[in-house]
Amino acid sequence: MKTLRWLKRIFVALLLLGATFAISVMLTWAPDRQLGQLAARWAPPPSKFIELAGMQVHLRDEGPRDDPEPLVLLHGLSASLHTWEGWATGLRGQRRVISMDLPGFGLTGPSPQGDYRIEAYARFVLQLLDALNVQRCVLVGNAMGGEIAWQTAWVAPRRVSALILVDSYGYPVSPLAVPLGFRLAATPAMQWYTDRVLPRSVVESSVHSVFGDVTKVHPDVVDRYYELALRVGNRTALRQRFEQTDNGAQAARLKTLKVPTLILWGGRDRLVPPEHALRFKADIAGSQLVMFDDLGHIPQEEDPARTLVPVKAFLGAHTGANLNRASDTP
Repeated sequence: MKTLRWLKRIFVALLLLGATFAISVMLTWAPDRQLGQLAARWAPPPSKFIELAGMQVHLRDEGPRDDPEPLVLLHGLSASLHTWEGWATGLRGQRRVISMDLPGFGLTGPSPQGDYRIEAYARFVLQLLDALNVQRCVLVGNAMGGEIAWQTAWVAPRRVSALILVDSYGYPVSPLAVPLGFRLAATPAMQWYTDRVLPRSVVESSVHSVFGDVTKVHPDVVDRYYELALRVGNRTALRQRFEQTDNGAQAARLKTLKVPTLILWGGRDRLVPPEHALRFKADIAGSQLVMFDDLGHIPQEEDPARTLVPVKAFLGAHTGANLNRASDTP
């Protein structure tokens, strides 16, 4: 009799657990969204789409077309070109500024080949430069975008006149530092769930984790990260990106770079620790480092005006451009 009672209790508990899970799924059900649903809000002018490598790449190309060395801005994991809006506003008066949603993210959506290795992204950047008739540029990258930038400079040094690395990947990062939303996406056993369900609260928590000051995370910022994550194919692409990550396997290449480099870092970066900034400084000969003690993993988005100050000084020193007029600040 006791065994029967225990079996009944276990059965009831399983029923309750199943019902709770089903209710949770219903409340957080988040189907894919088509590009047309998202573009109206997230691709206003000067956004445009160009066909490249089998994709319709979401792109912004601003500023003077006679700039001999445009700035090419590369965002990080699960971000989009919008992370650079403050910098683009502050630079486009004097410099050509090119930003895009990288394959697998934002409105560009997934790569037809499903290849999200850094080498594939470097090839994509070079293809984009060719498509835009840019022979030489300043590559700027945050996080994953930073690794794409310096690996592109390693592959094609003649195409890159300078590097600006913002909380860049390059060295092994502890999995424990990865935000909850990313850890779920990277778990194969969670594939069915993460392909269909996306609680906005999980996205909000992940965005909070990359800001030094969470009071700067406004609802429209969370909306952007949440809605763009739902673009058709992006969730699968994120999982594939995690499967293809080499987590710092190419760090030795950094010591061979011979390009003027500015390193910017948020002192409150909980994803890529500030100690990595010192390693970049030591490994890239002649590089400069500026630390913002109160900012997080995406300092260019958290405080564009302040982080742009050393950028303008660096660009002025290495390109001769005057970028410090008051009218140019965001």
